[in-house]
This record gives sequence, C-alpha cells and structure tokens, in this order.
Amino acid sequence: MSPLNVPDSGALLSVQKLTKFFGSFAACNEIDLDIAPGEIHALLGENGAGKSTLVKMLFGVLEPTGGDILWQGRPVAIASPGEARKLGIGMVFQHFSLFEALTVAENIALSLDDTIPIGKIAEEARALSIAYGLPLDPHAHVADLSVGERQRIEIVRALLQNPKLIILDEPTSVLTPQEADRLFETLFKLRAEGRSVLYISHRLEEVQRICDRATVLRHGRVTGACDPKRETPASLARMMVGSEVATVTHPERSDKGEVQLAVANLSVAARTPFAMPLRDVSLAVRSGEILAIAGVAGNGQSELFDALSGEYPVASAEAIVIRKKPVGTEGITARRLLGAGFVPEERHGHAAVSAMKLSDNLVLARSQSDRKAFLGALGIIRQGAVKSAARRISEAMDVRKSGDDPAAGSLSGGNLQKFIVGRELDRQPAVLVVNQPTWGVDAGAASRIRQALVDLAKAGSAVVVISQDLDEIFEVATDIAVISEGRLSRPYPAGELTRERIGLLMGGLHDGKHALEAPDAH
Repeated sequence: MSPLNVPDSGALLSVQKLTKFFGSFAACNEIDLDIAPGEIHALLGENGAGKSTLVKMLFGVLEPTGGDILWQGRPVAIASPGEARKLGIGMVFQHFSLFEALTVAENIALSLDDTIPIGKIAEEARALSIAYGLPLDPHAHVADLSVGERQRIEIVRALLQNPKLIILDEPTSVLTPQEADRLFETLFKLRAEGRSVLYISHRLEEVQRICDRATVLRHGRVTGACDPKRETPASLARMMVGSEVATVTHPERSDKGEVQLAVANLSVAARTPFAMPLRDVSLAVRSGEILAIAGVAGNGQSELFDALSGEYPVASAEAIVIRKKPVGTEGITARRLLGAGFVPEERHGHAAVSAMKLSDNLVLARSQSDRKAFLGALGIIRQGAVKSAARRISEAMDVRKSGDDPAAGSLSGGNLQKFIVGRELDRQPAVLVVNQPTWGVDAGAASRIRQALVDLAKAGSAVVVISQDLDEIFEVATDIAVISEGRLSRPYPAGELTRERIGLLMGGLHDGKHALEAPDAH
C-alpha cells in the first residue's frame, strides 16, 4: 500500500457542534474535534462520556441529531459503515466480528467487494500483514487463532480498504505487552505514511506514549485537549473525571490466614468446539490474599471462572474446596451458602438482567439465606428493605444513575459494573472470584473497584481476580499466576514478576516445570 496524498495543512476530519440526542438526553453535545493528517489522536473520557456515540456517528452507525462532519474540508453525511469505508474511514471495534468456522481470508472477504476472487484476497492479506508487521496465515481458521492474531485480522481487513483514518477502540485490552508493542510499531508506520488514527483507550500510559494529541470528553462535551506527552497518567485521569483519581493503597502483606479456596488438579474438557479445556489446574488462596490470574483472552479464563463459581460443576467434589468443604459437584447456590461471591465478566445477561430494576437484580443474586433479610412474615418481599440495600450499595460504590431504582440497562457500563461488584461486596463474602473487574471501565470507577477488592482482602477474605489488565494486576495482587492454553502457572509473589516475564508466560513461553508446577499450600 502506498503512502497517501494528503494536504500539508488542514484537518483530515473535522466535526463541528456534532450532537446526538436519545430522547431528551444529549449523549454528545456540540462536540468540536479536528484530526490532522498523519497523527495519532487520543479520545479520552469516563464511561458514558460520549466516546462510543461519537465514533459511531463518524463510522455511519448512528445519525447525528445536529452539527456537521467535514471530510478533507467538505461536509459529508455518513449514512452507513459502507459509506464511511468509501470515504476512507476504517474502524476496529473492541469486540471482534469474526466467524470462527471461516478462514482468515474468508472473514476478510465478507467486508470487501464480492467480485474479488478469494485467492487474490488471501494473497493481498498475506502481503499486507507482513508489510505492517502483523503476520497472518490467510488460510488458517479463526477458531485456531489466538486473540492477538484475531485482532490482526480486523486491522488487516481495515487496511485492505486503504483507509486515511482508522478508529481503534481499546485495541490493547486483549494483547500481551509484546503484542501491544508490535501494534504500536504498526501505528507509527501508518502515521509515517500520512494516515491518521483515532485511538480510544483507558490505558493512559499508552496514550502518553504513542499519541500526538488528545481530546477529552466529559458528560457529552469536550472539556479539554492536550499533548499527552506533556502530561502524566494522573493528570490525564484528572482531566477525564474532573477531580483527582484516588490511588489504590495496598496494605503491607500480613500473616497468612487459612486457605479459603483450594483447587487440586482440575481438568475440564472443552464444552464446545471453540472452548478451551482446563488442564491440571491447581491453586490455593488464603484469607487476606488476592491471587490475580493474568492471561490473554481465550486461554481458559471463562472456563476457570465457570468451574470456580459452580455454573458448570465438575466431576470430582474434591477438585474444588471452599472453606474446607468439597464443592466441585455443587452448583452456585451451594457455594454462595458457604460464603462465596462471584462476579462474571459479562455484565448484561449474565451478571444482571438489563430490563429489570437494580433492586430486583439484587434479590436475584442473593442466595436463599441472604434473601431472608428481604422477606416479610408471609414470605413476601419487603420492597423497602430491598431498595434501601440497593441505595446503600450505590452510595458505597458511587453508582451514578437516573432515578432511585432504574433498570440495570439504563446505567453506563462502568456504573453497572460498580453496582454488580458492590452487590457482592455487600455480603462480605469469605471468598470472592471476579472475572475482568474493570473491563471497559474508566479510571475513576476502576480505582474505586480495585480499592474495594483490596479492602475486602484486608478484612480477611480470599480474593481471586481474573484480569487481562496488567496495570490492574500489579495494583491489587499479593500473588500472581498466569493462565495459558488452559494451564495455570504456579503463583509468584507480586513483587517478583516483571511485565516482560508475565508477557512471556501469557504468550505460552513457559520455562518448563518451574512455570507450570502446582502451587504450594502457602
């Protein structure tokens, strides 16, 4: 692909007073933004700040209520993603849109002119992937690829359309540090060719490292712009939330308590053709400990969470022990009755019913014994008690919502996540297992959630945090293990691991028995 012919001055893309109303709510309110040719431009903001709405208007997914979009100085109406691509705008979404049963080339072909032979698409995809340092086998099936390789497909698919502007939404959330470095090299190459990148990320160290300019949104409005290289992650976070973001304080490691959660030689077959089997997983977590499990998505995290939570009981009762009771063959309710709590990765449909009120979601998540506080003499739910508990949780976690008891689906992702985590913390569980606690959550909400997990462990609970965010892992963990291809490394004290070492383990480069040996009993 050859460098672009772009003007030496003037914006590639400009939005003027761009506005989007949903009913009476202004998701984007008179936004002004310029993206210059050949720059990496960060778009920053809290959850609910308007970032997703803005880029959906730029990519033709949403129609603006008002304002103008100018492309190379000319007003344009972008009615669909197809029209956006014709202009020269490409987008790589946070959640991939790939068919696992198809090959790389077949997935790429779905977004291209259907008159191009599949052989030519495969040839061009291979050449382009090599040229940009994103090597792909166009004949490989997507189901056999890592998450990092799947992201390469999305980027190569966008690049094959010869875009002048590429929008990337949280692109490193599923990558190892080494894969992220390779992505940054690709972005620098695109910039050198005169192409522009609109980069959305909550990882402020990345923004500071690679972006030329940043625009900050808050409550649907532009509240500032800056050169990220002249800022710090703390100052960028302050611009996003409008106040100082609290630093997570971690107490000194105290004497170890008793083992509250133990897993011994757990192996689970894959439930679907595309699932990851668990292979001989062992772990032990004591009171006061936070065991953080790092790994690239798709390496068995969901399967491990399902096994620990009892969503899918396993064959042996002794394989999973909670508070000295074998529970491997028991379901979620039995484990909750022992004092365990669980926060799954998917907020909508798994952790919460979007159409139901927060108070109703609270009742659904409580075990039989927990619900007694909400029941009257005849077994009728005392709505006042439930709503009072929901308010208590919302205040403790700073959940921002419209109305006293709105539907879960009306909350932004970050605020719903704070409520879901708070709902479990309100029970003061002896064991808490959390999968991706701050996925897609802004800096302020992430800080509050992480501090709450640290405080729970300090109070004597055993906590397991499954996360792809290395910043999060180093911020909360007392011990770190890495999951790769369904195998779990032994735990390391958090202070003994570097990012590079974790990255190698995440990528499957284990150092033999040492990396995969079963953990000791602490």
